[in-house]
Amino acid sequence: MPMKTRDDVRNVAIVAHVDHGKTTLVDKMLWQTGAFSDRQTVETTGERVMDSGDLEREKGITILAKNTAISYDGPAADGHPVTINIIDTPGHADFGGEVERGLSMVDGVVLLVDASEGPLPQTRFVLRKALAAKMPVILCINKVDRPDSRIEEVEEETYELFMDLLDDADGHADQLDFPVVYASARAGIASLTRPGNGEMPEGSDLEPLFATILKTIPAPSYDDEAPLQAHVTNLDSSNFLGRLALLRVRNGVIRKGQQAMWCRHDGTQQRVKITELLMTEGLERQSAEEAGPGDIIAVAGIPEITIGETLADPENPIALPLITVDEPAISMTIGTNTSPLVGKVRGSKVTARMVKDRLDRELIGNVSLRVLATERPDAWEVQGRGELALAILVEQMRREGYELTVGKPQVVTREVDGKLQEPVERLTIDTPEEYLGAITQILASRKGRMEQMTNHGTGWIRMEFKVPSRGLIGFRTEFLTETRGTGIANHVFDGYEPWFGQIITRTSGSLVSDRSGAVTSFAMVNLQERGTLFVDPTTEVYEGMIIGENSRSDDMDVNITKEKKLSNVRASSADNFEKIFPPRKLSLEQSLEFCREDECVEVTPESVRIRKLILDQNERGRALSRARR
Repeated sequence: MPMKTRDDVRNVAIVAHVDHGKTTLVDKMLWQTGAFSDRQTVETTGERVMDSGDLEREKGITILAKNTAISYDGPAADGHPVTINIIDTPGHADFGGEVERGLSMVDGVVLLVDASEGPLPQTRFVLRKALAAKMPVILCINKVDRPDSRIEEVEEETYELFMDLLDDADGHADQLDFPVVYASARAGIASLTRPGNGEMPEGSDLEPLFATILKTIPAPSYDDEAPLQAHVTNLDSSNFLGRLALLRVRNGVIRKGQQAMWCRHDGTQQRVKITELLMTEGLERQSAEEAGPGDIIAVAGIPEITIGETLADPENPIALPLITVDEPAISMTIGTNTSPLVGKVRGSKVTARMVKDRLDRELIGNVSLRVLATERPDAWEVQGRGELALAILVEQMRREGYELTVGKPQVVTREVDGKLQEPVERLTIDTPEEYLGAITQILASRKGRMEQMTNHGTGWIRMEFKVPSRGLIGFRTEFLTETRGTGIANHVFDGYEPWFGQIITRTSGSLVSDRSGAVTSFAMVNLQERGTLFVDPTTEVYEGMIIGENSRSDDMDVNITKEKKLSNVRASSADNFEKIFPPRKLSLEQSLEFCREDECVEVTPESVRIRKLILDQNERGRALSRARR
């Protein structure tokens, strides 16, 4: 039976490396197709409207894949309006599960590449996924108006990346014949003519991009005689409707109020009723009566449905393949807060049952996460793609009122042919030439292997390394310190290799409080010569809490609560004041990078503290003696 197509629909994902302009481009596409009312302006809606989460706006990255729909009726539509469903995907490889889900909803991709930075590790990651899915690709070189843009070189580098990945991803040779669009997403202008470096594209809008999408991205195809099949690709919730399942309709028609067969992960089937059917218009979901092949919809009425399952015809149910994602590479232990300060300040969710329920809820919508039991009933091993993905989860839980103990990130190893293997990352570094020696030395100590070095002739160099994932735990802070904040580092998972051996990622020790109490200025003045302090005066501390970084390699137990002895004799130096250096404040990510194997991070809604796993000083000493025997 020949397949039919729906020419009034296009489904496209916008994929790119972090900060290459995906979300800004989607913003401009929405504005230019009239998705906002006359009363809405950039000032009232804000820029990057697709980044709706607080953490997304704070960090300037996309964490969750989101979809929007625009109605295009410009010149390329020939008088027949076309609905373009756009999936805005994360650029960070730690959120690769979101990218894979986004690609399962579409028929082609727009690959965005910065006109100055060129293809970076996450560009390689998202492009490999698109080529493996045999999807047509539109290359959009963005930010062509940057003063340091190098458009022709970036175009050539991207073509070489296509060549490099095509065999690896088992793609089609015709995927190399991709159209190129030159754009300035911030200005909302695109062109098919290559501008000069640093120049704005010719034209006044994004019309060339819309025309290229309609020409290159195939319309959804379907079998006119096949029964209903709709794939669950994401989940959402509504205060009024409960859980919403986001689906791509593959075949057939789905109607509001109808009966459908719910095909679950475990192979069982259950009849359910579609109580509500919603379709996206701009950024809003509107109630609809029915949806056909190629439509991306949300349905309500199935409280326990999860990602990868199928809604099918009740009389002839045929399940679609489950969505598979790459295995996790990094893990850390998340458990209840066991410090003496638990529940003292604002933390309302402190029990093991509450923490486990929250982790189970996260599993429902996060396909790249794993939660495993440990020997302790109040702690679980959580596995994910990378440090950032796990740190985002902990930060979200902290903001929801949970108190947690979080262990140092570890790598997820596996055994192949009797040999231990560990995950390896492909690391790309852009830095001024003067820091070449320092960076090479840092990565050599972390078992990094340089694969390529390019000098752009502008005083900056680009280096590519292969580094075990373990070697990148704690790397970012040291890297930014060595390059005075000027270096740019990006990395992406690049497979497994045999165990690299011992890696020492932190040469300094910790300053550990030997008692409970409040930090005093007098004690800080005496201790600040020993290292860098993390706490302010009057901060409450407890025995085993880490209050600073020792300048030497070993740990030191110190009294940070010591007070100055008072007497009735006036000292001749009474008018001399000691200066207290400002303490170093660590974020959650920096705290996770800093802690060693015998340390963990205490996370509460109000603060983030680093502590020893064994708080008691004597017990800690005995445990260390046993480990050395």
